[in-house]
Amino acid sequence: MPTPSSTVYYQSAGGVVVNPSGQVLLIERTVDGVHEVRLPKGHIEPGEQAEEAALREVCEETGYCDLEIRADLGWRTVEFERADATVVRQERYYVMALTGECRQEPHFVSEREALFRPLWVDGLATAEQQLTFEAEKDVARRALAAI
Repeated sequence: MPTPSSTVYYQSAGGVVVNPSGQVLLIERTVDGVHEVRLPKGHIEPGEQAEEAALREVCEETGYCDLEIRADLGWRTVEFERADATVVRQERYYVMALTGECRQEPHFVSEREALFRPLWVDGLATAEQQLTFEAEKDVARRALAAI
């Protein structure tokens, strides 16, 4: 694998969404035969606060927009390699409560993002088991401790 030629830095925000029944909202997709289960999150836009970005991104990626932030899980830094760059991403997650059942069509900005589908699972322990990436499993553990 070639050595990445640059480093990309950015911030993202997202949510650990819990409905009144205690289910947790994840997103899943299969790309090039690889199945992923993730927490909804995305880029913080210039001039946007992390809380605003988290609410917007969860709404855009899942279609669930009746959300209320209940706890701040703080910042974490995740670093990973892509073919063309090293990525250093600062992430901020919030525990969110789903306050309504209405769902609208998600708003995707890329074809790969459009492959994500909402997935409700029973509780944070199940969410932790199903999440693909260790960093997001840790977020689920932090959410469980915060609730």
